Amino acid sequence: MNYFLSLLILVFSWTAAQAADQPNELKVGVKGMVCGFCAQGIEKKFKAQREIASLEVSLENKYVKLKFKEGQKLDNKKISELLKEAGYEAVLGE
Repeated sequence: MNYFLSLLILVFSWTAAQAADQPNELKVGVKGMVCGFCAQGIEKKFKAQREIASLEVSLENKYVKLKFKEGQKLDNKKISELLKEAGYEAVLGE
């Protein structure tokens, strides 16, 4: 029984360590996004940033989820500026 408990703890610890190694993510609400063209513009704006590994834009739920490359990140001010340049308003803390 102790063997199985030790194995379970080892697997749980490994899984937690793997999750910690995942790229940083940030979900940002977007005010003013109303159509597919809006979502495409936001996607294009963020894909041009070297810090972005991938992103997801949800028109239905009005957010953009950013995944950053390892060791890189955009600060909230830069994210807000990029959205403002594209014609939208960031809702940080979503």
